[in-house]
Amino acid sequence: MLAAIAADGTDMATEHDVHALVEQLTARIDRLLASCTRLREENRVLRASQEAWTTERANLLAKNEQARARVEAMIARLRQLETH
Repeated sequence: MLAAIAADGTDMATEHDVHALVEQLTARIDRLLASCTRLREENRVLRASQEAWTTERANLLAKNEQARARVEAMIARLRQLETH
């Protein structure tokens, strides 16, 4: 609470109290800004990692499809050899 009112209507908050409150709020804002900066960097790193994993997954799927096609081609050739 920034200011308290005494029974006689006078302001009980001293300049020291206000200054202390401002210091507390400043410290809290500084911590929030630091957290925000840290989270932004963490988010950037995670997005880059996600992009790398997505690219790697696409490459692996393509290699898997190529291998599947080669195996199917080998099986087809073996079947042809069996019939001749």
